[in-house]
Amino acid sequence: MRSLRRKVLFAVVLSAIVIVFALVQEKIPMGSSALLAEGTVAPDFSAISSDGERVNLKSLCSLGPVVLVFYPADETPGCTAQLCAIRDNWSSIQQAGGKVFGVNPAGKEKHAHFKVKQRLPFPLLIDEGGKIAETYGCRWFFGIVKRTVYVIGQDGKIRFARRGAPSPAEMIRSLK
Repeated sequence: MRSLRRKVLFAVVLSAIVIVFALVQEKIPMGSSALLAEGTVAPDFSAISSDGERVNLKSLCSLGPVVLVFYPADETPGCTAQLCAIRDNWSSIQQAGGKVFGVNPAGKEKHAHFKVKQRLPFPLLIDEGGKIAETYGCRWFFGIVKRTVYVIGQDGKIRFARRGAPSPAEMIRSLK
């Protein structure tokens, strides 16, 4: 009898969670999750970097192809591995002319600490309020950033767009 009560209670609690989740999805903006298509013009933006500099995409593109690496959080295992793989292939990325920027909503101090700790040779951009991630289709449930990489050419068009953590070799090929 006790086992049956636990099962019924579990079913009721689970049903309530599902109902609340469904209601929340209707009330809270989930963000855009559509990957921007290759060949389209990348939306311009302006942001402060972990180095304290204000950068904007249009100016960056005039100097060569730009790699934007959207990632959920500093100091997490998956994000650290992804950004360190880019670090470990830094000379090849530079030879191909790429300018890399990590993007997530963490603040300047957190980004700066993470950058130094992991010896990242590229700046991390502060995406206040997740606006850049939203524009690039990288926001998910409750504003969590979807791991996504974009390579944008000097012409401002998207050359490469992939979810997850594509290999540095894939990114490098799109830089040429």
